[in-house]
Amino acid sequence: MATDPKIRRDTTYDESKIQTLSALEHIRLRPGMYIGRLGDGRHVDDGIYVLLKEIVDNSIDEFIMGNGTRVSVSLRDKTVMVRDHGRGIPLGKLVECVSVINTGAKYNDEVFQFSVGLNGVGTKAVNALSSHFVVRAFRAGIFAEAVFERGILKSEKKGKADEADGTYIEFIPDHDIFSDYTFNPDYIVERMWNYAYLNTGLTMEFNGKSYRSAHGLLDLLEKEVGDDEMYKVIHYRGKQMEFAFTHTPGSYGETYFSYVNGQHTNDGGTHVAAFKEGLLKGINDHFKKNWSAQDVREGLIGAIAVKLQNPLFESQTKNKLGNTEIRTWIVQEVKEAVESFLLRNPDDASRINTKIIQNEKLRKELNEVKKTARDAARKVSLNIPKLKDCKYHLNQGSHPEQGEQSMIFLTEGDSASGTITKVRDVRTQAVFSLRGKVPNVCGKKKTEIYKNAELYNMMVALGIENDISGLRYGKVIIATDADNDGFHIRILLMTYFLTYFEDLVLSGRLFILETPLFRVRNKQKTIYCYTEVSRDEAMAQLRGAEVTRFKGLGEIDPSEFGQFIGEDMKLVPVSISSMNEAHKAVAFYMGGNTPERRDFIVENLI
Repeated sequence: MATDPKIRRDTTYDESKIQTLSALEHIRLRPGMYIGRLGDGRHVDDGIYVLLKEIVDNSIDEFIMGNGTRVSVSLRDKTVMVRDHGRGIPLGKLVECVSVINTGAKYNDEVFQFSVGLNGVGTKAVNALSSHFVVRAFRAGIFAEAVFERGILKSEKKGKADEADGTYIEFIPDHDIFSDYTFNPDYIVERMWNYAYLNTGLTMEFNGKSYRSAHGLLDLLEKEVGDDEMYKVIHYRGKQMEFAFTHTPGSYGETYFSYVNGQHTNDGGTHVAAFKEGLLKGINDHFKKNWSAQDVREGLIGAIAVKLQNPLFESQTKNKLGNTEIRTWIVQEVKEAVESFLLRNPDDASRINTKIIQNEKLRKELNEVKKTARDAARKVSLNIPKLKDCKYHLNQGSHPEQGEQSMIFLTEGDSASGTITKVRDVRTQAVFSLRGKVPNVCGKKKTEIYKNAELYNMMVALGIENDISGLRYGKVIIATDADNDGFHIRILLMTYFLTYFEDLVLSGRLFILETPLFRVRNKQKTIYCYTEVSRDEAMAQLRGAEVTRFKGLGEIDPSEFGQFIGEDMKLVPVSISSMNEAHKAVAFYMGGNTPERRDFIVENLI
């Protein structure tokens, strides 16, 4: 069998090769195991926000157990400060609680009943991954303080304090781990609102501004749907579960916001599956029908939060719940609550009935169009035209870590796709080439996808025809030229996803590829610039430099382009503050010509 000459083979494998790392060394060597992706702060799930979440979660646990009603978060440059008014960490165990793995009170059900952080790792990981970490606990007029650098204790002190009980923590994410990062305050505000929605009676503060919710998940959904609801939001709150849902007229698919003990479970889990099952049973039993799940839940937006003593997550980052024993009681409780609402609100029940009948009619119409489209596709080819696929895919095969790293570039024309295809990593990077501008689908039915080969092939390539659970790639990346035509195609693609597949956007899977606009170089050095300002700075730095303007991706030589889709790839996540605002924006910019849009263009025309 041939051996790859690039692989260095060391035949010496003995005791000298075995290493034992301390917990601190392991966290710093493998930070992704503890906080997920590292990132530079441009994505809402980047590690610096996970560090903040780990600290705030401890303060939320205090509130859940009835201690303190206010948590203050401050951000000054890159220093994060969190102060709660709970019981305060026991002074004699302060150092151990923030630096020794598997040390804490959250193993004791009498102290913390519904906690997210059950493994004693979170705060220790923050400490280990921070260049500066200070913890200060206040209890009964006495305080204790410990200062760390990269997890190593530097100083301690104790004394009297004229402050209320609680805990104060400040930290600076380590630049050695998180290179060139910047906090996005908008992401932190979104987290503050989530904490407020899930903990009625709690006041969250961020840089002096307060966030508070009186009605929990009801407030969350009303913010998301605005005036777009078809009937008043159905809201239920029990001892261990709270949920809310409604239908919206212009949405496709289903959208869910799910939480466990205050933790946002982006990928859902058993609690979401049970909620959907209970909702279907409740509606079918009330109307004495046997409607399909698709007809009942098409256009539905829901939120569910559960409290569990022993939550089992699929990873340290807690994105998906795995407890199977909760299914029975959640299904039954949701079913009974839905039936109770429908009995008490006959007008709203009638609107739900009408919505489901409409969904059923549209589904049958869509199935006819689907059949025609599939028959036409089979006649052309068994393969998806213009798709250069990769080896590994999301949630498929025996390499889940490779599947999560998979991505597909949606490119414009054969020139750009040819450049990317030549330098891509064939294991994890796929390319789908668009022939030109896709149709503007704003306000159009989903049947439009099946009438257009480009839209249909793109949907099939991504694997999202039925729902996002079939998505084949960890990232969907829009890669268009940096000119007016390229920007237009970018907006048309975003309209496509926000109109028909908004759950793809909400899950944080959609990105825009940034490639350099200019190359500034002389004989000694080359600098790639992404803005005109950085171009001017580079020209001032390099004597006798020549400047090249890259109009399109196809103009960048493949020998250069590889670095822009490698480890240093610059991706801008496509995120929305709420679905309601996203729908309004799409309708304003991509809908029919209106006086408001005309006035906007005139006022902002350069």
